[in-house]
Amino acid sequence: MYSRASYATTSSTPFVTLIRSGAPNTKKVTLLAGAIYPIGAVLGIVDATKKANISAAAANDGSQTPQYVLSYTVDATGGDVEAMAIETGDLIGSQLVLGAGHTLASIRAGFRDKGITFEG
Repeated sequence: MYSRASYATTSSTPFVTLIRSGAPNTKKVTLLAGAIYPIGAVLGIVDATKKANISAAAANDGSQTPQYVLSYTVDATGGDVEAMAIETGDLIGSQLVLGAGHTLASIRAGFRDKGITFEG
């Protein structure tokens, strides 16, 4: 009469929780082609193209300033991809993926000014 439901997982990737409390505000960003961006990646915006890239402290194109945190893993190896990024919220610092030259301490004040806070 009734069939049993079956459940299957499609990925062996561990679940990552970015949110410490509350509900973050998100914004659509365009990620630059050529990379796989992991969940929790700290993103900066390239001034010339207005596209997001993993923020690296030594960059000099605008992306050196952290702006957002990527909400989920995105494969942009085949071209630019639109994705949702966190623009305000209370996050778990240990889950953030930092670009070269950044530390949690180095991004804390700038993120706090933008409305992103984190522990750690």
